[in-house]
Amino acid sequence: MAATDGNVPARLRLLPPPCCVPALSSGASVVAIDNKIEQAMDLVKSHLMYAVREEVEVLKEQIKELIEKNSQLEQENTLLKTLASPEQLAQFQAQLQTGSPPSSQTQGTTQQPAQPASQGSGPSA
Repeated sequence: MAATDGNVPARLRLLPPPCCVPALSSGASVVAIDNKIEQAMDLVKSHLMYAVREEVEVLKEQIKELIEKNSQLEQENTLLKTLASPEQLAQFQAQLQTGSPPSSQTQGTTQQPAQPASQGSGPSA
């Protein structure tokens, strides 16, 4: 062994044995990898949060539109109920209970005045 040590320069004798060098550098590598993973996770989290916020805004707008549409339909329904005769209301209730579609006879003359008030949403509803 002394012959091998004599051939090794003095500066290399101060280095740790080869078995220990990978252990020291692998600890630093693990920390570096952990940091990169954490950064990537933070980036994914920020992108997800941004996407969720956008989706929440879209859903809030849809809810607002649906509330407005519901209010409009409730007003139209109230108007139609006031313009319908008691016989028409009774026939309509009977049709609702049996599940049959309304016939053309139930749309008598009392619905004519209601058409101008509901033209905005009539065909699209």
